[in-house]
Order: sequence, then C-alpha cells, then structure tokens
Amino acid sequence: MKFTPIFLLAVLLAGCSEPPPPAAAPKLVRTLIVGAGDTATDGAQRSYSGEVRARIETTLGFRVAGKIVERRVDAGMAVKAGQVLARIDPADAALQLTQAEAQRALAAADLARYRDLKAKNYISVSALDARETAFKAADAQAQLAKNQAAYTTLVADKSGVIGQVLAEPGQVVSAGQAVFRLAPDGEREIAVAFPEGEVSRFKLGQAAEVSFWATPGAAAKPLAGRLREVSPVADPVTRTYAARVSLKDADPLLPLGLTATVRFPSATLGATRLLVPLSAIFQKGNQPAVWRVGADSTVTLQAVTVAAFTDRGAVVTGGLTGGEQIVAAGANLLTAGEKVRIATSTTPAAGK
Repeated sequence: MKFTPIFLLAVLLAGCSEPPPPAAAPKLVRTLIVGAGDTATDGAQRSYSGEVRARIETTLGFRVAGKIVERRVDAGMAVKAGQVLARIDPADAALQLTQAEAQRALAAADLARYRDLKAKNYISVSALDARETAFKAADAQAQLAKNQAAYTTLVADKSGVIGQVLAEPGQVVSAGQAVFRLAPDGEREIAVAFPEGEVSRFKLGQAAEVSFWATPGAAAKPLAGRLREVSPVADPVTRTYAARVSLKDADPLLPLGLTATVRFPSATLGATRLLVPLSAIFQKGNQPAVWRVGADSTVTLQAVTVAAFTDRGAVVTGGLTGGEQIVAAGANLLTAGEKVRIATSTTPAAGK
C-alpha cells in the first residue's frame, strides 16, 4: 500500500497539534446588595455637620459715641450679668453732666426766689409757672446727662459667653455700633447648612437626632431635636441654606461651637433614592444600567434611572427597589449572560 507524500505530511502535522485550551474561568467580581445593611431604601437617614449655637445671640454696643479706652473681656470668656465689658472716654460726658447740673441748680434757685415773691403777691401765677417749667426742664436735662455719663461703661445685660469682639481700644465708635457679640446662657440649638439640591426635602418640625463628636462611641447618646428654621435665601458664597435644629432636654450650658452630627431619619421624601458606586454604572448608549447577578451567578443588564451623579456615587431613583445583587466594579468588562465568580465580601449600597 503506497502513501502519497501529501497524506504522510497531513498525518505528521495532526500528530504534532496541541490539545484545545481549557475553558476560561469565570471572572471574579465584587458585588453589593442594594439597600442592605442599616439603611432602608425609602427612609434612609441623612446626616449633616453642624455646631452648637445659642438660641439668641445679642449684639452689644455703647449707647453713646466715643473713643474706647478699655476692653476687659476677650472672645470665648464667660461673663455675668452686670459685669463691665468695656469703657469709652468719659471726659465729654462728665463735662456735659457738670453743665446740666449747674443749669438745674440755677433753675432751682430762681424757682425758690419766685415762690417767695409769689407768696408776697409781687408776681403773677403765670410768672411762677414759667419758672416751675424751666426747673423741670433743667432737672430732666441733668438726669439725661447723668444717664449719658453712665453709658460710657458697657456692661453685660445677661450672663453668657462672648462670641466675638468687634472693636478694640483706641477705636472711635458711634452710638449703637456693635462692640461684642454675646451668646446668653439658655437654650441651645444646632446650626447646619443644607445643599441647594436637598433643601426641598426638609420640612419645619421634622424630627432629628443630634450627636456630638466630643463624646464618641457608647457615650454619644443622641439628643432628640426638631428642625426649627430653614433660611429662604441661599448663602451667596457657599450656595447652601442655613438651618437651625432645636434641642430637647439639652444642657443650657452646652459649650458653644461644639461640633455636632445631625441626622434626619425621615429626610427622604417621594421616590426611592439609592446611592450606588459610579463604577457600577454601565452606560448603554444614553441609557444607564447595572449588571444584576442572578441565582445561577449569571449577569443580566438592568436599566436604571439616575437622578444625579455625585462625588459619593450615582443617585438611582428607578430600576432598583432594594435587595438586588449587582456588580460593584468592572461593569465595562462583562457581557450579558456571562457567568461570574462572586467575591466573598459584599458591600451594601447606601440609601440616599
């Protein structure tokens, strides 16, 4: 039996060929459970940083103009009601008081003489009345000058803490110009700021929980609070809306400026809002989507509605309801129907 050279060459090449490569192992992916953990998808807690402020902050200033010659307190000092805070030069006020008292003494002497003359019927009743009126005017002017002299000393009208010093010795201030900002002892509340994209989600009277960074861990028992005030106008620099949260059963001497964390358990209103990593979003044309992992470890593409892309992640308002397992990273490396291997640890998606 003869074999042609071509046949023999084919047999030799067939004997030298390598076996087919083994099938590629499924890709290892990191996944997360949407809405799992401590956050609920329809009532996720929102937290904001704030600081302790007095319910009412008073601006203190002299009631007369003058040059400040003494300042006795600094910012952050606790003061008592009636404590002297500052003084202005009393020289001018003292001169005015001396002049007013001299005018009153002269009016009093004139009034005494006219009363003697009226007793002898040397003058009319109207002449005596004129002197009576002149004396009353001079007496009132003297009392006014006395008050003006007292106003050269600025005292605290309430006990509290000096929050800010607005004038220094040597400075000439006008009547009513702010010299100190005083935070009186009493009701405390938390000042926070809401981003303009979230301010519409808050309502006055909304419940809040307040904890303080100075007391972390188990000692940081949160205080109950209520949203008391939200500014209707955004800050022109930060573009945030200032708000105040009143505290229930708070220490009236709670240190001012203490850093606080304010949580609003019911801050999420309207549609479900979920926060997923940006790396989990797969852009299919103009339609964002995520890869859902099925029970058999295969992935399918799930279209979602993204309300906003933030530095914290993508805010999803449609397509996910919570409980789904999705691929957290590497969305661009997968294909529909592909089987994957899931990493042992999973990360919950935060509620927005």
